[in-house]
Amino acid sequence: MKKHNYSAGPCILPQEVFEKSAQAILNFNNSDLSILEISHRSKDFVAVMDEARALVLELLGLEGKGYQALFLQGGASLEFLMVPYNLMKMDGKAAYLDTGTWANNAIKEAKHFGETVVVASSKEQNYNFIPKDYSIPTDASYFHCTSNNTIFGTQMKSFPETNVPVVCDMSSDIFSRTLDFSKFDLIYAGAQKNMGPAGTTLVVVKEEILGKSGRTIPSMLDYEKHIKAESMYNTPAVFPVYASLLTLQWLKNLGGIPAIEKINEAKANLLYTEIDRNPLFKGTAAKEDRSIMNATFLLENPEHQETFDKMWKEAGISGLAGHRSVGGYRASMYNALPLESVQVLVDVMQKLEEVFSVQSQLAE
Repeated sequence: MKKHNYSAGPCILPQEVFEKSAQAILNFNNSDLSILEISHRSKDFVAVMDEARALVLELLGLEGKGYQALFLQGGASLEFLMVPYNLMKMDGKAAYLDTGTWANNAIKEAKHFGETVVVASSKEQNYNFIPKDYSIPTDASYFHCTSNNTIFGTQMKSFPETNVPVVCDMSSDIFSRTLDFSKFDLIYAGAQKNMGPAGTTLVVVKEEILGKSGRTIPSMLDYEKHIKAESMYNTPAVFPVYASLLTLQWLKNLGGIPAIEKINEAKANLLYTEIDRNPLFKGTAAKEDRSIMNATFLLENPEHQETFDKMWKEAGISGLAGHRSVGGYRASMYNALPLESVQVLVDVMQKLEEVFSVQSQLAE
């Protein structure tokens, strides 16, 4: 039976990426060597890295605009540290929007480097909405936000206009929707949502914002050193970068971000329509802030959980359980999840409604 993978990450990737990656593990580029054993300095892999970095900028519309794409390691969690290390000026301050667990973790790291101003937070409401109408200090070294909140199912639909550099953690919605990416001065994203397997982290940075902090930065944490070394300052995560390249190629062949955005909106509309229509379910995020990547919802009656869980598992659905912070269910609909999989989930939800409707009628 086909599995319908709703895992929040590491997550589903395109089937052709699995197939090409598997072949490369056995024999990469007809070299009779595995992608897992080749030198990262080899001509074949340098070509992979160069194409991957160039394709990132092409898909984001940032070619020739002063940006560099890096493939680093340490996940978004290391970027929580690298961002203030590189951008927060000595005796300066940074502004942060607190919209979820990962934003909060980023704030904790920034506090090690200087004054960290939380301009707004939705923590008291368990992060079920995106704060709006906040002001960003004009003397901040940068403003940091998280575009999509995987755990809580919220997503920023617009971004503030400000004269300070804008930094965005796009780990869970990178390459999923059209934005003017030139409005961001630094974007980072763990690969394991929309781009590839866990093990590499994408950083896209406008070079002109670097080198202004006034502090000495350790080499491994210095964006400028990674740019100069073309993501090869240390041995990169060879296989995750290769699989990410294959995913980026798949996206380009599909029609790029505008094409996948239409598919993602269709998936989200299908599921949210059912959540709102079906009396057995309710969403957890404010409707205007609902994520097209991660739909979080609950059963109105917890007594239905055992039956529902059995039904969706029998339908071949995997990874639907919600995060403990929210409970209930979380359907992560990343780029590679087909519309067919969302329809299977909706069918199960409707079947659950029928089951308890019949039971209710019999009880009467």
